[in-house]
Amino acid sequence: MVLTAPPTALWVIPVSDLAGVARHTLDVAREGIPGWRVVFLAPPGDLPRELKAVGAAVLESPFGPGHGLRASVTSLRHAVTKLRPDVVHTHLSYADIVAALSVGRGPRLVTTEHGIAHDDLVYHRSVAKARVMAVVHTARLRRFDAAIAVSRATAEAMGQKWHPRRAVTVIHNGLDRRSTPTRSPGLRVLSLARLAPEKRLDRLVDAFALLAGRHPEATLTLAGTGPLGDALRRQVAELDLDGRVRFPGFVDPDAALADHDVLAMLSVWENCSYALLDAAAAGLGVVASGVGGNPEMLPGRCLVDATDASQVAGALARQGREPSQRPGLDDWSTVASMTQRISDVYAATEGTRR
Repeated sequence: MVLTAPPTALWVIPVSDLAGVARHTLDVAREGIPGWRVVFLAPPGDLPRELKAVGAAVLESPFGPGHGLRASVTSLRHAVTKLRPDVVHTHLSYADIVAALSVGRGPRLVTTEHGIAHDDLVYHRSVAKARVMAVVHTARLRRFDAAIAVSRATAEAMGQKWHPRRAVTVIHNGLDRRSTPTRSPGLRVLSLARLAPEKRLDRLVDAFALLAGRHPEATLTLAGTGPLGDALRRQVAELDLDGRVRFPGFVDPDAALADHDVLAMLSVWENCSYALLDAAAAGLGVVASGVGGNPEMLPGRCLVDATDASQVAGALARQGREPSQRPGLDDWSTVASMTQRISDVYAATEGTRR
């Protein structure tokens, strides 16, 4: 009997920091994609180190915005020539554009969209820049054989802004922690987010001030760094919340979740947040704005109007003090089901390229 090697999928990631896309990538590296050999191309840094630690095949090359377009095109072309992959699967817009420019006949092109919002200014500094990028993405999608979105809201935004010719497949980020632990009541509130305007942390502080006035034991941790750090500290001082609100900077997410009772995320937009998934799976209460992919992940009792401080404060109290109101994730898809669906997308593209 002759054994044939599985086809190769080259995953192309233009960043090496351990944020949401890295989490997705590492989950896939650990689980594998059924029927496929997966090789990862990423720039030097934390991500390739972690990929190697789980036994993944990695090409660590100068690729991504920090290395420039010429080096990125060269790295990708070299990888394609060396590996002769059947599929080149890109993540994040920079990799999408480089692949559209540099991958010729042969490999099928697949993209996963992790971050797009209905409001152009969430991810772009001006409407003009957003319009230019929409034209670029509309053009590059014509070269792709399949597109995946991490939520229905993401797929809808892609359709409205980029007008893909092929239907976008929705594959939510998978999660493997299946049993939700029982957690005691409490009002230790946590935010795991960049201290940036789109996270609406000033709204969270206003709501926490109401909560703290009613519940002296309540605390708030604003983990992370960002441009609004000083402004948020001033706001905390003006509201006489010093000692009740902490700014620890970067933290270990799992350890932080273990030490808190409620995760709050009042972002202008989210696609399929791993922080929300992890909090719900860990048995925490969750309070989130009803935007983007959040309603696909959370029951209505967890969703709020971020501009209504009283509503947010009430939801924080209920999610913290009434464990029966917390979301859980009993029916959420596993990492294995996520990777199987990615394999199905690859199979569906067979024969689309010559």
